[in-house]
Amino acid sequence: MLYYLFEYLEKHYQIPGAGLFQYISFRAASAILLSLLISTIYGKRIIRFLTRQQVGETIRDLGLEGQVEKAGTPTMGGVIIILATLIPVLLFAKLDNIYIILLIVTTLWMGTIGFIDDYIKKFKKDKEGLKGRFKVMGQIGLGLIVGLTLYFHPKVTVRQELPQTQQEVVVTDGSSQKQYSYEVKSTKTTIPFVKENEFDYAELITWISPELKKYAWVVFILVSIFIITAVSNGANLTDGIDGLAAGSSAIIALTLGIFAWVSGNIIFSDYLNIMYIPRVEEITIYITAFVGALIGFLWYNAYPAQVFMGDTGSLTIGGIIAVIAIAVRKEWLIPVLCGIFLAENLSVVMQVSWFKYTKKKYGEGRRIFKMSPLHHHYQKSGYHESKIVTRFWIIGILLAIVSIVTLKIR
Repeated sequence: MLYYLFEYLEKHYQIPGAGLFQYISFRAASAILLSLLISTIYGKRIIRFLTRQQVGETIRDLGLEGQVEKAGTPTMGGVIIILATLIPVLLFAKLDNIYIILLIVTTLWMGTIGFIDDYIKKFKKDKEGLKGRFKVMGQIGLGLIVGLTLYFHPKVTVRQELPQTQQEVVVTDGSSQKQYSYEVKSTKTTIPFVKENEFDYAELITWISPELKKYAWVVFILVSIFIITAVSNGANLTDGIDGLAAGSSAIIALTLGIFAWVSGNIIFSDYLNIMYIPRVEEITIYITAFVGALIGFLWYNAYPAQVFMGDTGSLTIGGIIAVIAIAVRKEWLIPVLCGIFLAENLSVVMQVSWFKYTKKKYGEGRRIFKMSPLHHHYQKSGYHESKIVTRFWIIGILLAIVSIVTLKIR
């Protein structure tokens, strides 16, 4: 909103300083500062409100050290993250940008699913919360919205170079100018560690018949659904000990912010020889607000936690990260960048699968880990949760560096 106000003031009244809002760097800095203030100052008030409403966490006895002390800690703190993200975005971002609209929809969509789940657990006294099939249906619904929008919306394009023979064009007034590239709808994405780092989803079906290329959007939507479901569930599983999900997500989001900024900058994208995506740089505003909200929330969520994010927060941050990765066409980097989420997901899948297999074969279920998700395995091994969180953050930073390095090293 402020962007349009200052744009009007600069255009009609030439007010000094109004032009600052045209710069992404200024708006991004303003967004992160405001989100930090909201999440830290008003976050405390929200925690007090949750405490008065007796929205406390119910802890199952899993035999983990320090677990009993967490009982009664306010949950549903993901509301802090959502508010501290959306308010700066509404103030500083271009609200007609399709990527911003899509991320706002994602935040509200996943936040609503998580809120319903937490509400059922706390106020309906149902420990299972929202049924798993409804969560999956919600994730699939979001995947459909994201996939269809990114494929069919006219403002979602990539820029491709014209062949030399077509670079001279004639404009409407009869004069000519040099045009080196053009915007085009595309199902191309980026793959890491490969010299020719672009991959077209159409290739997954055109080997059967070239005529199937027109159905590439179906493949793209299926990929979007899978990524959103996997990453949001991964973030949900990671939210098991104080500060782990919030800190890991902040590292991931900050890295995606770098990708969004360089992918939307024609100079840097050309220098790095990566896909240039017009208008995607506006996502930087959303990401900085999101990172500020996560860091502010971490102020209260770090050990010993004064508040838990609940599914309201964990499902939301997973959905946001997934949609940003798809929008900047870096979804194939998720196994590296979101390695913490992947490890948490895999540990649960491996544990459950092996337990069922051995129970069927030997009559007694056996385990690979002492407990899953993975962070609980290390707790059972005697590590203090603050040490586990710190080491997971270090691993997350290393994975982020590796992800950034893929921009140039192939």
